[in-house]
Amino acid sequence: MSFATQKGTYNFATRFKTYKDFYIQSNGLIFSKLGLGTFNKEPYKEENYVFHYIEGVKQAIRSGINLIDTASNYRYGQSEKEIGIALEELQKEDNIKREELIICSKGGFVQLDFPFPQNPYSWIDENIIQTKLAKKEDIELDQHCMTPDFLEWSCKRSLDTVGVKSFDIYYLHNPEMHLLKLGEKEFYKQIEKIFKRFENLADDGLFKYYGVAVWNGFTSNNKEQIELEKLQECALKAGGKYNRFKYIQTPFNMGKTDIYTQATQTVKHQKCTLLQAAHRLDIGVISSSSLLQMNLFKKSFTPESGGILDSSMTLKNDIQLALQFVRSTPGIVSSLFASKVPVHIKENCKISDIKMTKKSNYDLLYRL
Repeated sequence: MSFATQKGTYNFATRFKTYKDFYIQSNGLIFSKLGLGTFNKEPYKEENYVFHYIEGVKQAIRSGINLIDTASNYRYGQSEKEIGIALEELQKEDNIKREELIICSKGGFVQLDFPFPQNPYSWIDENIIQTKLAKKEDIELDQHCMTPDFLEWSCKRSLDTVGVKSFDIYYLHNPEMHLLKLGEKEFYKQIEKIFKRFENLADDGLFKYYGVAVWNGFTSNNKEQIELEKLQECALKAGGKYNRFKYIQTPFNMGKTDIYTQATQTVKHQKCTLLQAAHRLDIGVISSSSLLQMNLFKKSFTPESGGILDSSMTLKNDIQLALQFVRSTPGIVSSLFASKVPVHIKENCKISDIKMTKKSNYDLLYRL
């Protein structure tokens, strides 16, 4: 089986005693409420090339996480490669099956190669421009490209790197980088072309669903603001009523709460938050940057916050509380956190031992 399936993801979830509260159904799949991300800052640093996500991925899956997220440019393909190694080892060691796991990647950034090419501009010219995947003017800031040909090539390259036949979700990565240059009208025309190609790639079995992953694109309230309703209109034009545009990915954490609190979107001429817009448009939301790359922890959370998030006083540290916060947010399918240390991942997953914070209590946090 080349995709996650309902039966496979359900069988995975029921191995864990907390499955009724730590898993959620979306588009026929059972997602763990936490997912493992594999982004590392400053990938040009030599120490980031060291293989270090393999044991972390294995520990995450053994701890009940079945959503694994990556991107073609994360450490120039090393993160994808390490996920593939971990999956192969888990299949042999734990009899973990492909259909039990939800594997996601992204395309858009020029991923270059590992080791880092001596001249990245020559690499771009030889691998992208001369091969007619894109023209020079299609590449924004020498690092991002979203022509349909480049994205198809990037997706196939990622599949080969991870060593799987198909992704469950494939994201267009940070398209807002092109909005100012293209202008709004041309931007959505380009999105429609991409979605048409994505529909064809889904037909060919390269992925089951596709989506859009952003940093500030949905909540920027400036000229890089992307409208979710317009993305869905592009998907309807590209794939009709049964299009495969089903997910978005966007940051959310205790320090960055815009998707829950700010009316940055419009659906049917009514202003609403991103989470409200996604609900109205039937788009699943995967949140990223749950720990804000560890920048949340300059000072400890207040006892009031801890008591609201965990009335049982079971959780032992602020990282667990931060993950309990995102995991309990109404309207989010799953929340990603990045960690490469198996013991930390195991500790983080202990939040599955307690129930999600009730919405009535959760909303109190915004009044503190």
